[in-house]
Amino acid sequence: MRKIIHIDMDAYFASVEQRDHPEWRGIPIAVGFDGERGVVSTASYEARRYGVHSAQSVVVAKRLCPHLLVVPPRFKVYKQVSEQVHAIFHEYTDLVEPLSLDEAFLDVTNNRAGIELAQDIAMEIKQKIREATSLTASAGVSYNKFLAKIASDYRKPDGLFVIHPDRASSFIAKLPIERFWGVGPKTAERMHHMGIYTGEQLRQVSLQHLTEVFGKAGQVYYDFARGIDNREVIVERERKSVGCEQTFLEDLYKTSAVIIELYHTVMELVERIARSGFEGHTLTLKVKYFDFVQITRSLTVADTLTTKDQILPLAKRLLAEVEYSAQRPIRLLGLSVSRTSAATGSTSDEATWEEGWLDFEDWAT
Repeated sequence: MRKIIHIDMDAYFASVEQRDHPEWRGIPIAVGFDGERGVVSTASYEARRYGVHSAQSVVVAKRLCPHLLVVPPRFKVYKQVSEQVHAIFHEYTDLVEPLSLDEAFLDVTNNRAGIELAQDIAMEIKQKIREATSLTASAGVSYNKFLAKIASDYRKPDGLFVIHPDRASSFIAKLPIERFWGVGPKTAERMHHMGIYTGEQLRQVSLQHLTEVFGKAGQVYYDFARGIDNREVIVERERKSVGCEQTFLEDLYKTSAVIIELYHTVMELVERIARSGFEGHTLTLKVKYFDFVQITRSLTVADTLTTKDQILPLAKRLLAEVEYSAQRPIRLLGLSVSRTSAATGSTSDEATWEEGWLDFEDWAT
C-alpha cells in the first residue's frame, strides 16, 4: 500500500506578508493589485471570514471587507521560501511532485528516514517548516493522491488529517461532491441535477451514465467514488506551454490600442520563452470581453515559435479573426505557446485553426 502525503502551505502569500510585516498580523489582508481591475491572489484567514477568497475581484473583496488591506505580491520572496520548504521534502524522499510554490505531493512509501508511519513524517515536515520559515502548513495522508489532497484541506489551517484505507469508503460516502478533486461549480451543478450530492450518491451511478454525461472525466469520478486513484507521484513534469496575459485598466475597442497591447504581450511572451528555453509550435490568443465572456483561438505551424518576428504576425492573424467594438470592448489579452495543437495533438505544415468559448466561471475555476 502506497503512503502519500499532500502538503499545502496555509494562505501562503498572505502568510509570508504577515510574517514579514508584524503590524499586519491579525488583520484581514489580500495579496494582489489594488485597483479597479485587481484580482485577489491570496487572502489571509482573517479576510476569509468576510468571504474574501482568491481569484475574486478586489472591488468585490473590499465591498465584503471594507477595512481589507491589499498588498502587492513579492514573487521573488515567495519562490525563495518555497525552495526552503521543498528542501525539507527532499530530506525524506526524492519522489516529490510540486503542484505550485505552496503545495506538493510526496510518496514516502520508502523514505530516507526509515519511518514507518506517513503520519509521523507529515508531523516532522510540518514542524521543520515552522522552524525554518515561521509559517504553517497543512498535511493530508492517505494511500493515493486523491484522498491525500482532500485530507490536507480537511483541518486547515495548520492541520493534519489521515484517511486510512479501512475508513476511506465510509469517508468518501459522506463527502460532499463539491469536495471531490476536479469537481468545480459547474460540474457540481450538473451532478446536483442528477441527484448527486455526496460520494455515496455518486457511487450509485453507473460508469456508462457518468461517461455519457462527463466524457472521459466520468471514469475519474467513478473511480474516485470508490477510493481508486492509481496516478503516480511525478517527480518531473513536462512543461506544456508558456504564456502571459494582461488585464487592462480600461476596456479597449480601438484597433490601434489593441494592436499596441498585443505587441507588448508578444514581447513579454518572447522574453518568457527565452528564459524557460521552451519549444512549442502552437500559438493561442485569449481574449476576454467586458462581460467576462472569453474566446480562445489557436494556430499550429511547423516552425518552433521563439522570436518576435515569428510570433507577432501570427498573433495579428489570430486577432484579425476576433470581433470587438465600442459595444463589445476587450478587457484582457493573453498569448501562449504550447507544444502541440490541443485539437489535433500534432503539428503540421499548414496552420491548424481552432476556436473555443468559455464563460467566466469556467475560466475562474
